[in-house]
Amino acid sequence: MRTEILECVKNEKIIAIVRGIQPEKCVSVAEALCKGGIHMMEITFDQSNPDALETTTASIASVIHKFGKDIRVGAGTVMTVEQVQMAAKAGAEYIISPNTKEPVIRETLRLGLVSMPGALTPTETAFAHECGADFVKIFPSGNLGPGYIKALKAPLKHIKFLGVGGITPENIPDYLNAGCTGFGIGGNLVSASWAEAGEYEKITEAARAFCRAVGR
Repeated sequence: MRTEILECVKNEKIIAIVRGIQPEKCVSVAEALCKGGIHMMEITFDQSNPDALETTTASIASVIHKFGKDIRVGAGTVMTVEQVQMAAKAGAEYIISPNTKEPVIRETLRLGLVSMPGALTPTETAFAHECGADFVKIFPSGNLGPGYIKALKAPLKHIKFLGVGGITPENIPDYLNAGCTGFGIGGNLVSASWAEAGEYEKITEAARAFCRAVGR
């Protein structure tokens, strides 16, 4: 499984970030993404509402049940070992966090999942890699620009970067040239308002635009 996900990130390059969308709509969102050519989907935990953690795992399980390996599902905003375990039990294949936390990375790897912690500085990025991260999510990329990614990549060529935050079809080529392996895309691709209104065709069109931007 790990090898498949590593290859999927390398080839697909786009992970759709699903945040703030009701569980019953996640399957429809997944279908819209699939139609647009995107086959990786991160369903996030809402850390502000611990009571909602179970709904995230239910969403993960429902998408996997419906689509199998047509959509490779991961869990996002994972900040505790317990949440790693919850996500794994639901079937998530990769774990994404906004921060770098060694116990979270170690548990992810112990369970055979792919680790994608968030970092910003050279120290955080190198530490995440030392802990075993498969990819390091540079967040928020859009606030600092591709120039920052390029500067960070220069001494850290051995680390695979994911650009997350403020990524658009228009600026993706610059981030690819700066050294990003792939991207996590949230509101610019999976708008909660589109999902709420049932405007899934807009998600499909956005997915196609992002796929074109990465050369797919």
